[in-house]
Amino acid sequence: YGPVVQAVLGTFLTWGLTAAGSALVFVFSSGQRRILDGSLGFAAGVMLAASYWSLLAPAIEMAEESGTFGAFSFFPVAAGFALGAAFVYGADLLIPVLGFSGPSHAALALSCDQRSTKEKQEQDPGPPRDLGTELSIRIGRAGLHPGKHPAIYQPLGTPPHKGENGEPYQRRKGAGTPLPDGPPAFPVPRDGSPPAGSSSWRRITLMILAITIHNIPEGLAVGVGFGAIGKSASATFQSARNLAIGIGIQNFPEGLAVSLPLRGAGFSTWKAFWYGQLSGMVEPLAGVFGAFAVVLAEPLLPYALGFAAGAMVYVVMDDIIPEAQTSGNGKLASWTSILGFVVMMSLDVGLG
Repeated sequence: YGPVVQAVLGTFLTWGLTAAGSALVFVFSSGQRRILDGSLGFAAGVMLAASYWSLLAPAIEMAEESGTFGAFSFFPVAAGFALGAAFVYGADLLIPVLGFSGPSHAALALSCDQRSTKEKQEQDPGPPRDLGTELSIRIGRAGLHPGKHPAIYQPLGTPPHKGENGEPYQRRKGAGTPLPDGPPAFPVPRDGSPPAGSSSWRRITLMILAITIHNIPEGLAVGVGFGAIGKSASATFQSARNLAIGIGIQNFPEGLAVSLPLRGAGFSTWKAFWYGQLSGMVEPLAGVFGAFAVVLAEPLLPYALGFAAGAMVYVVMDDIIPEAQTSGNGKLASWTSILGFVVMMSLDVGLG
């Protein structure tokens, strides 16, 4: 098969594993945050290892073999790496322009029903609880961090909590508590979908758009990997195959990271699964584009590989690792990330 067909097959694998991870919503309850954090840590380690052995190493080798930049052969890879990170950052800033006037990251943040909150306070006397304990769901990688954008995580009219330097606190209040399995965060009809015309549908649309934008670099990485086969000693079919497997492995918990919070918010299991698998649907299209681009413009390969690596590393540092650390399972996430790195390194070196 040619590189384009291989890219299609590889990205269908990554999409399929996203759907498989999303399907775990049929097995796990929405309160099992520890499983989700461990999976996110594992995904972070896999992505970091794949970024180097499957993308950066072949890119540097190609730049050195071309001889165009001489001693500065690192330049095209470094430039592509920076552009890839800037692309994901710019995509985050673009989300509000597309229809959301709030902060620069898209999230599904849904307030708990005030009536049920009042009833719980009457049944359980004690320190009065403010609505800062609202259900805030950070969807997958494309959500926002509570410390960066506290307004979304607080009830209307409540000023954000400030630290001594005037900046919002970096941790959400009550971090470490699982998503509730009780009443949904908003009135939900029997079919499990939010009421028609509610703003929640708009937020969900923005959430899906944000996750879709963040999945584009992963599809590009697979496409570029297959398009680069044979262009250097380290750019082999085995390397591209391992990259697709690695991205598929890290997509597995990402599907769960979308579907599980949606289930906890009151969506039906099937709707939560649908939105979870939808987040990986863009990867085959991006993979085909990446394969075509590098086949038609071979000199751009070091830039393209660096771009894909930069985008993936930025996603790990800015989204996956911080998200895995917000619920009191930081040590677990750290060790599973080490495990993920070792697994992907062994896969790439041992099978490449």
